[in-house]
Amino acid sequence: MSVDLSFFRSETSQRLRSEGRSEGRAEDILRILSKRGIAVSEQVRERVVSCSDLDVLGEWLDRSLTAGVGEDLFVATKA
Repeated sequence: MSVDLSFFRSETSQRLRSEGRSEGRAEDILRILSKRGIAVSEQVRERVVSCSDLDVLGEWLDRSLTAGVGEDLFVATKA
């Protein structure tokens, strides 16, 4: 008996997995800020949850660890 696994390699499947990763990373960012006691405005929350770029979300995740306010997520720090 053979099982067709082509769906798991399809564009639809890849898109769904990517959306799931984006949603999860956005939730992680907001959770970190919450646990750190950082207030998050509705504008910041909306910008984070509407982002689907995993690289950008990764940068914001890193910044969430040291942000003083929610808006700090969107300001690149000098290296």
